[in-house]
Amino acid sequence: MKQKSLEDLLQSVGNPVKMLRNSQIGAYIYPVVPYEYSNWRDEQLAWRETAVLFDQSHHMANIYVEGPDALRMLSYLATNSFANFPVNRAKQFAPCSYDGYVIGDGILFHLEENRLVFVGRAPAANWIQFHAETGGYDIKIEKDDRSPSNPKGKAVFRTCYRFQIQGPNAPQVLEKLNRGPVPEIKFFHMDAIKIAGRRVRALRHGMAGAPGLEVWGPYEEREEIRAAIVDAGRDFGLREVGARAYATNTLESGWIPSPLPAVYSSERMKAYRQWLPAASYEGTGSLGGSFESDDIEDYYMSPYALGYGPFVKFDHDFIGREALEKMAGRPQRRKVTFAWNAEDVLRVFASMFESGEMSKYIDLPLSNYASASYDKVLLGAKTVGFSMFGGYSYNERSMLSLGVVDPDIETGAEVRIVWGEGGGGTRKTTVERHKQTEIRAIVSPVPYSKVVRETYAKGWRTAQG
Repeated sequence: MKQKSLEDLLQSVGNPVKMLRNSQIGAYIYPVVPYEYSNWRDEQLAWRETAVLFDQSHHMANIYVEGPDALRMLSYLATNSFANFPVNRAKQFAPCSYDGYVIGDGILFHLEENRLVFVGRAPAANWIQFHAETGGYDIKIEKDDRSPSNPKGKAVFRTCYRFQIQGPNAPQVLEKLNRGPVPEIKFFHMDAIKIAGRRVRALRHGMAGAPGLEVWGPYEEREEIRAAIVDAGRDFGLREVGARAYATNTLESGWIPSPLPAVYSSERMKAYRQWLPAASYEGTGSLGGSFESDDIEDYYMSPYALGYGPFVKFDHDFIGREALEKMAGRPQRRKVTFAWNAEDVLRVFASMFESGEMSKYIDLPLSNYASASYDKVLLGAKTVGFSMFGGYSYNERSMLSLGVVDPDIETGAEVRIVWGEGGGGTRKTTVERHKQTEIRAIVSPVPYSKVVRETYAKGWRTAQG
């Protein structure tokens, strides 16, 4: 029996917005990793004050691309340049549709000659797989999907473990692990260190915006390496970060993790939709928030809005180039942080203890309740942007969200975020009956953290549109 495709599904449901806004997939799960190791407040505090161990082994897909045409294919999918991308480098990879809107993003590692791996969420990995299987390239791929949200008692295996050691004390932890000085590794360059006597590959990176390395190796060595890191970190205040706090680090450092993949429209994307299974991330994901439009393209995001504009290079042929060349000369929405008004947030919580209609619950420390969130941002009566990824920062003692605003909205402006969904809420399983309310917010820099703004390598996190 032929597998039902995303295109089949869309033909049967009609409007993709209605399908996504009422998805029954439930909450997004960061699988396998414990919810908390200690408590999420101290775990957040540790990436600012001491050191943390992030376990990234389970929630991302890995897709390995190997062969003579590996770089040629990936360059054709990438908006950024491959002119200087030798072995032992990594780069942000954010492919676009033919109309110039972002499909997904992640990190591309150049592991060895003609062998690379993309690490990230499903949409970009699926796009790579599609072109590898249909584009006539001389390559082979190996896809290692993220771990299941519910393993149902079965053992979980991945091709590799992936850890990040971050925070102001990370250099001391790494030196102790390496039993000597750690190589000077430039930002997004790779080298190797020793952990538990094993050679471990390392990338200079920083999810929390603090010094540190991302390390990886064979999955069967995962527990041995994890134990060695925890042991080495004891004298330096290292904490393991659980699934509950993990995703909130980006609120301080400025990456919008999950915009809606721009795949649901356009005749030129039809072949891809016919290839994608109906049960894929794209077919089952959810869309939430106060912004409502019947036009799915109103939810699409350009690389300029997401802060990837400095990476877009027209020195090669790539999917979406013509559309992006037209966009490049026009004013663009820009990425910002919204700092929520504390009194308004407390009012939302207070509604839980009052009779009558409640406001939409704000979950802590991460307040997203859909795969892709789009809350209206108002200035006066006009919608001037979206709040797209929100939660609480114990380090900043503030509710924060990442999003985009129109180019004429200045830093420091007070806007209003419409919190909750219209009509009492959609039929998503994560949505209780509630009333909408407005929360004041200050348009603030991205990254929000002063530490990150002043110390993090310049690039997509620090770019202002």
